[in-house]
Amino acid sequence: MTVYDNRRCELGEGAFWHPERQQFFWFDILAGKLLSQQDGQTISWDFDEFASAAGWVSQDELIVASETALWKLNLVTKTRDRLVPLSADRPDIRSNDGRADPWGGFWIGTMGKKAEHEAGSIWRYYKGEMRELFPKISITNAICFDASREIAYFSDTKLGRVWTQRLDAANGWPVGSPELYLDLKDEGLSPDGAVTDAEGNFWNAQWGASRVACYAPDGSFKGAEMFDASQISCPAFGGADLDILFATSALQGMDEAARAAEPQGGMVFQRKLSVRGVAEPKVILG
Repeated sequence: MTVYDNRRCELGEGAFWHPERQQFFWFDILAGKLLSQQDGQTISWDFDEFASAAGWVSQDELIVASETALWKLNLVTKTRDRLVPLSADRPDIRSNDGRADPWGGFWIGTMGKKAEHEAGSIWRYYKGEMRELFPKISITNAICFDASREIAYFSDTKLGRVWTQRLDAANGWPVGSPELYLDLKDEGLSPDGAVTDAEGNFWNAQWGASRVACYAPDGSFKGAEMFDASQISCPAFGGADLDILFATSALQGMDEAARAAEPQGGMVFQRKLSVRGVAEPKVILG
């Protein structure tokens, strides 16, 4: 394991690898920042509100979810255009975990700013249409997709559960009802961000457990990658061969003693693995 970036995030999240730019991005949600590195230099983009997840639209443009909207962000000019509102009339709600789907859509979860019970939802933005998919979720997380099996994953961290959802092969809209994939509550595990690999395995950051755990398609546990931060929040596969596992972490809720005990808490980690991930799909705006 090595530290990829030593900036300590209050709430590192939204990890993803831009396949055209060959560049890793992530957020510090509570600081309202999108973060990255380029040519060995740290860079950032500032928002005037919480921002949490992104997908790529073109080489120089991202779709970004903030607490009030989805935006098209130009990475070069740092300008942004609002695409569609997101809980804009709810100042107690913010965006959280999100990811692009294989059909060119973008899924984004919302949650209460104080993690209020069932205050959040999961939404899908697809070719200009915004639709609520799953309401009454307390802490939306683990949104990711297995292109070969045509399913989505998502979790409610507060419940310790992860579900799968079958998707229409033609357009990616949900078909039928979610099915329980993992119930981690009895193990005391809190499922956070997630991603799948090329073999269909599910890689899940587990808040408070210092790890990204790997599960087979049938839900059986395959192993875990451990890190020097307890609050691991979101994984992503990147690198030229998609065989580097990146993992964000967070300091949120930790007192000064806990922060001192974890000098790498809040940083981003990287580790080369023997498995490969799946390239992030391009988001189609219209």
